[in-house]
Amino acid sequence: MPLLGLGTYKLLSPEDVYRAVDAALAAGYRSFDTAAVYQNEADLGRALKELLPKHGLTREDVFITSKLGSEDQGERAMKGALNSLSQLELGYIDLYLIHWPGTQGLAVADQRNPGNRAQSWATLEELHAQGKLKAIGVSNYTPAHMRELMQSCKIPPAVLQVEFHPRLCQTKLRSVCEEYGVCFQAYSSLGKGKLVTDPVVMEVAKNCERTPAQVLLRWAVQQGVPVLPKSSNPDRIKDNARLFDFTLSDTDMDRLSALDCGQKYCRDSKDIV
Repeated sequence: MPLLGLGTYKLLSPEDVYRAVDAALAAGYRSFDTAAVYQNEADLGRALKELLPKHGLTREDVFITSKLGSEDQGERAMKGALNSLSQLELGYIDLYLIHWPGTQGLAVADQRNPGNRAQSWATLEELHAQGKLKAIGVSNYTPAHMRELMQSCKIPPAVLQVEFHPRLCQTKLRSVCEEYGVCFQAYSSLGKGKLVTDPVVMEVAKNCERTPAQVLLRWAVQQGVPVLPKSSNPDRIKDNARLFDFTLSDTDMDRLSALDCGQKYCRDSKDIV
């Protein structure tokens, strides 16, 4: 799985998806992240089929991630996963995640949530064995959810995808992933845009002659954490890819990590049983 991928959340029109994928392929992106709830799987699949030949690439050159929606958690998991495969029309999905540990329509304390998660995972394991899902994993799981899964799964998750940035260093969760050999992947690396105006981030960026976004993304990849910046702007997509021709100093890395305060900008799954 590449360290850099394009997130497609909020790319809602076929034109936006096509333009973003075209710019990303030109800038060297080879990983694309979507989900059932983004409602753009079909648009992404069509864009890739049209654009891969243009850029001299084949299906095997790109890494596609999608996710099972919480409305399909449990007994509907097979239908949900097969729908993602059908929408994308790419033959297989490189990485398929359970998007959320809860079930749509159930309260966070509902005791059916663990059983639904387990049923969903068993479905993903079945599709993995069939070769339709090359790797399987989870998103937004807490340390407790991870330990629960590891105790019951036949195939361990390849990836955990969660919110991660200097204000949310996720030390405990990263430790759990390291313990179990699970790849820890970041989303919302810019803190929904809040972090690009942080004084420390801006100062580090100025000293590096880089953008705040590049510094935030580099902070993650320099720790071996894959990132999924999302944008519909071709110039920004290109800028976000410039992560591998500079290095942050140990001092700058420490200054950024010192911003950690447990701040979450996205939905929190900590109360889901």
